[in-house]
Amino acid sequence: MQFKFDANQEFQVKAVDAVADMFEGQPNGRLLPSIAIGTRQLELAGASAKPQIDFAESLAFAAVDNRLALDDAALLENLRSVQAANNFPPDEALQFIEEKAETQAGEQTIRFPNFSVEMETGTGKTYVYLRTALELFRRYGFRKFIVVVPSVAVREGVLKTFQVTERHFRELFSNTPYRYYIYDSENLSQVRQFATSAAVEFMVMTIDSFNKATNVIRQQRDQLQGETPIHLVQATRPILILDEPQNMESELRVKALAALNPSFALRYSATHKNPYNVVYRLTPFEAYRQGLVKRIEVAGAEKEGDANQVFMRLLDIKAVKTKLTAWLAVHQLMAKGEVKEKVVTVGPGDSLEDLTRRPEYAPFVVEEITDQSVIFGNGVELRLGEAKGADKEAVFEAQIRYTVEAHFRKQAAVKAQGIKVLTLFFIDRVDNYAKKDGIIRTQFEKAFADLKAKFPDWQDVAVKDVQAAYFATRKTKAGETIFEDSKTGESEKDREAYDLIMRDKERLLSFGEPVAFILSHSALREGWDNPNVFQICTLNQTVSETKKRQEIGRGIRLAVNQSGDRVRDEKVNVLTVVANENYEAYVSRYQDELTDAYGEGNLPPKPANARKRGVARLQKAVTLKPEFKELWERIKHKTRYSVEIDSEVLISEVLAKLDAVTIAPPKVTVKKAKVVAAEGEDKFSAVLTGKSEKTLTVKRDELPNLVEVMASLMENTTPPVRLTRRTLLEIFKRTKNQKAALANPHEFATVAVRFIKYILAELLVKGIRYEKINQWFEMTQLDEEILSWQDYLIPSPTSIYDHVAWQSAIEREFVEGLEHDKRVKVYLKLPAWFTVPTPVGEYNPDWAIVMEDLDAHGKRQGKDLLYLVRETKDASRPESMRPNEIRKTICGKAHFEKALGVSYRVVKSAAELP
Repeated sequence: MQFKFDANQEFQVKAVDAVADMFEGQPNGRLLPSIAIGTRQLELAGASAKPQIDFAESLAFAAVDNRLALDDAALLENLRSVQAANNFPPDEALQFIEEKAETQAGEQTIRFPNFSVEMETGTGKTYVYLRTALELFRRYGFRKFIVVVPSVAVREGVLKTFQVTERHFRELFSNTPYRYYIYDSENLSQVRQFATSAAVEFMVMTIDSFNKATNVIRQQRDQLQGETPIHLVQATRPILILDEPQNMESELRVKALAALNPSFALRYSATHKNPYNVVYRLTPFEAYRQGLVKRIEVAGAEKEGDANQVFMRLLDIKAVKTKLTAWLAVHQLMAKGEVKEKVVTVGPGDSLEDLTRRPEYAPFVVEEITDQSVIFGNGVELRLGEAKGADKEAVFEAQIRYTVEAHFRKQAAVKAQGIKVLTLFFIDRVDNYAKKDGIIRTQFEKAFADLKAKFPDWQDVAVKDVQAAYFATRKTKAGETIFEDSKTGESEKDREAYDLIMRDKERLLSFGEPVAFILSHSALREGWDNPNVFQICTLNQTVSETKKRQEIGRGIRLAVNQSGDRVRDEKVNVLTVVANENYEAYVSRYQDELTDAYGEGNLPPKPANARKRGVARLQKAVTLKPEFKELWERIKHKTRYSVEIDSEVLISEVLAKLDAVTIAPPKVTVKKAKVVAAEGEDKFSAVLTGKSEKTLTVKRDELPNLVEVMASLMENTTPPVRLTRRTLLEIFKRTKNQKAALANPHEFATVAVRFIKYILAELLVKGIRYEKINQWFEMTQLDEEILSWQDYLIPSPTSIYDHVAWQSAIEREFVEGLEHDKRVKVYLKLPAWFTVPTPVGEYNPDWAIVMEDLDAHGKRQGKDLLYLVRETKDASRPESMRPNEIRKTICGKAHFEKALGVSYRVVKSAAELP
């Protein structure tokens, strides 16, 4: 196989031109006399211009340098022109790095501009910057380039791109000769060649190879006749190409970059931390919509329905205000009774029972926090990254089986198109795979053995032949990667796996190579990818803290076939991420990362809210009318309620519902969703496409006290309710669902409490009685002004306010009806503090109204005015009202009509008055 490249992809050409156009007006240093070097004709740059630091001529070896002739003003003009062409708001100034550095002439200040290119992972970033460098040579004669990378994995990826693009670039750039090599501190002749050669030179360096005073490159060396290697590099005024520069932002690393004395730096990343002057941007949304990368689907595996055991995960420990504080994920009881995973911060003395509102956590009081762990008063120690009660093995098993089967299915689907499928596993700990009895190794081998029988192409394949692991246990010596003996002692196998994964992608992608499953800890998270990775499984003990974009980036590139051609079939190019969290959370975090990087959708700012503020003012003259005073006198009184509940009726009705429901056992669920990017909106969302689940058998040392769990749920959920332990015990003793209660105690308790509260609320409301007490609402509590949006205010001569604020369409229509009803003398939208106590929470009725009782001919039918309280809801559609809303109206009727003697009804419109 030989990878093939398309030189005419518009988005890549634009990225190249954006950088090259930055130097419009730069003299072309290629058009000069040439000299013979070896058997090739290479053009030599002129020597008339002087470098920024004037010491090149004093070196033992005369350096051939880049000559940037443009001044800052010309560069800024070009920058703004390029940005305008790419629809960016123009920058006001160039952005420089300015640092002091040791040179042959002593300490000097080095200052250089930076230009950034943002390209989504998988769209050919490395190809683009290599092509850009060669274009800079073609147009302007720039010839000394240093590619700076943050890690060995990225370095190997760059080297591989150099190798596979050689033929392509020879054809594209008319056989322009260029050399590329990895910087090796034991082969300093490379540095001499880099400095003195008139050829186009690419030196690839890891940032750690030159960022310390102890690095070889900063020491005088006999091999260079006493010269310091970095001085030779400085003399060339190299162009820096920074691959993943967000990893080079520390003070030490920025100083190291400046120490190379660059002419300028080109920064390439999908996730810039400091973007500097951006000249080109291809966002993830645009790449996704244009089909430049694979479509994504997420299969989220998580444990459901098991809140029976204490769950804790130690996420982080930080020093906050001179003391250590820990971030713990726990299962917290929410107001409505569900248990959700939440992150809480804890310090010494904090009780997890208080923070979670769950008695199961009572033994866990923080005693001590160290740099690496939290120690509780009961002797339990939780180390950083560790989890308790997570059932890691069950979730791992579900993830691994799902991933292996997805691999088999995908390979069967695309084999006819000549595509070999690869799967990448990110594992939590090396020992979980490296050891022969490691949980990931054993579960992978079991899943492979169980599932391959269903797929003919895999039935005779041995599991040992299909897997390779890379954990980056290595040293570099004389330019060669040497592996230390791992715990398995398989150093030679490690070397072979490294070469296959990092250096021999063509062989890895051929059907002749059996390896199809790659396992890694963290070394492949950035800088490495493979176009035929179709599944990525994140096997982490904790929910992955790695950036989702980094994980997805390992397999988002479009696939290639056995001929090395890109396959552009959207049905083929689908990347499945098998995550250890639900798909909604995964996609949400992915979107959050993009929002952090690009802002809200990378769209223009939304226009300011055009609505104007308005105010409703109290009409004091209206409040002095006798009819309003009488209305207030009738409705102002507060009440208290009492109820009588027949315990046997409560128990019987709860049991009727409890015995009829199925209480699910704990399970591990895998839900799959595709990720979509809507047209016109830079936002990813998830659409559920499938679901599978497996019952989880949970081993417990002891069962929780069910009655206490139920009592805690009763008291710690909204609204809080207390029942005697005797009543709760009776419900448990008489239920037919006891077996389910023992299998999943907390789920049983949650369901039981839900039914108890529902039935209790029904019985309370049915039997409620109100009586007046010696307290009331004062008219003086009415606000002088009510603020609202102007378009939510209706002018009113009839209300006690000159405008009425409405909050829903039904309220707006009701107010309009009141204003057009001549029977209405005065009315009031009751303020939020005007409430009636009920067993299901405080109730705030809508309207108090005074009206005449007129017949169809407009004649008054009675001597007295009508004093009314009305609730505006569509009573003809009770299903549209929440149960507690209905209960509150029942209580409202009992309060106003039976205790206060005021007419109360629920109405939809003013036409239903009185």
